Amino acid sequence: MALRITGLGEEIAAVTGLSWNLPLEQWPEDPMLAEKRGISRHVVRLVRSTDDPESEVYAVKETVSEFANREYKILRELTQLNSPSVQSIAVIEGRTDNNGEELPCALVTRFLPYSLPYRVVLSDKNVTGEEVTLMANALALLLVRLHLLGFWWGDCSLSNTLFRRDAEAYAAYLVDAETGEFQKTLTAGQREHDLEIAHFNVAAELEDLQLSGVLYPGMDPIRASTALINRYHRLWSALKDRQVLDPTDRHAVERAMRQLHDLGFAVEEVSVSMEEGEDAGRLVFQPKLVAAGYHKNRLRELIGLETEELQAKRLLASFDRFRGREKSPKPPVADSAKRWLDEVFRPTVNLIPPEHEGRIELAQFFHETLEHRWYLSEKAGHDVGLEFAAKAYIADVLPFRRDSGVNVRVDGMIQ
Repeated sequence: MALRITGLGEEIAAVTGLSWNLPLEQWPEDPMLAEKRGISRHVVRLVRSTDDPESEVYAVKETVSEFANREYKILRELTQLNSPSVQSIAVIEGRTDNNGEELPCALVTRFLPYSLPYRVVLSDKNVTGEEVTLMANALALLLVRLHLLGFWWGDCSLSNTLFRRDAEAYAAYLVDAETGEFQKTLTAGQREHDLEIAHFNVAAELEDLQLSGVLYPGMDPIRASTALINRYHRLWSALKDRQVLDPTDRHAVERAMRQLHDLGFAVEEVSVSMEEGEDAGRLVFQPKLVAAGYHKNRLRELIGLETEELQAKRLLASFDRFRGREKSPKPPVADSAKRWLDEVFRPTVNLIPPEHEGRIELAQFFHETLEHRWYLSEKAGHDVGLEFAAKAYIADVLPFRRDSGVNVRVDGMIQ
C-alpha cells in the first residue's frame, strides 16, 4: 500500500517528513505541546514540522479515511468562508508500519497559535465564574456565526473548541468538524437540534470539571450551559429579527445599524420600510444579510493589523482618540492611521524584551497595557502615560503570563 498525502501544496514538504510509519500514540511529544492538547475520542498529537523550536506546529488526528477526507473538505470550506475554525492541511492515507501492517488514516490541521483548551483555562487556580461565562458567550457567538453560514455542527462542545484571549473576553474556534455539514440555509429545527446537543455537552463537561474539584465553587453546570443557549438566542434575535423604530426619529436607523456593529457584525443588506394597514406609520428595520468581523475588518483595512474582534474594537478606540487630538484641518485618515501605528502601537509593543516575546499576542498586550494604564492612573490620581504603563506591565504582569502557542526561551530554558 503506497503512502498518499493530499493537502495544501506549500505544506506538503513539511508533513511528508513526519513518522507516518509509526502509530500516532508512539510519536514523541513535547510536554509543553501536550498540555495544549484538549480531550479527544481520537488519538491526537501536537508536533512540530522540524526539530527547530520555532517551526510550525501541527495537530495530527488518527481516524478513518472517509471521515478524514470529509472533515478536511469541510474545514477548507469553513476557512474560505472566514469562519473561526482551524485550518486543514493534509490527509494521509495508505499508512503502514515497518511490518507492513495497515495504520489509521491521519488528518493534519494547523495548530492555532495562542489558543487554549477549555480545561487549561478553567483548571487555573485563579479562575473565576466570570471566565466560564465569557467562554460560554464566545461559544454562543461561534455557533451563531456557523449557523449564519448554513453550517450544522452536530457536536458543539467545549472539547471541540479552542479559545483565544480577545481583549477582556475570549474568541472561540471550531477545532473538530467531523459531524458537521453544510446546508443552503438551516431551519429553526436544525438550529435548535444543534443547541440541544451543545446544551447537553457543555453541561456534562462542566459537571466533569466540578467532580474533579477544579470548577469555580458555586458554579452550576446546568445553569452555565443554559446561559450559553440564552446568549445564542439573544444574539440570533438581534441579528435576524425585525425591529420597529420610531419614524419621527431621524437617527433611529443609524442607531439600529450601530447596535449590530457593536455586536461585531457588518450589515451587508437591510430592508427599511413603512408599515401599511392597521400598523401604518411604523418604521420597520429588518437585517437581511450580516457578516461577522466588523471591527476586525475595519482595523485591517485602515491600519493593516490582524486581530480578534474585541481587540480590534479596542485598538480602533485608541486610534479614534489619537485622531481626535490632531489639529484641524485634520490630515487624511490613512495618514493618521500610519502615524498612530508608528507613534503609538509599534513603540508600545516594541518595549517587550526579547526574553518575553511570544508570551502574549501583540494586540492583546496593547489592550492589557491600556487596562493597566487605567488601573495605575486611578491609583496615582493622574494619567501615568502609555509608556510608563507598558513598562510597569512588562515588569509586574508579563513574566507571569503564559498564553499558549509559542515556546519562549527564558534564562536559557524553554518554558
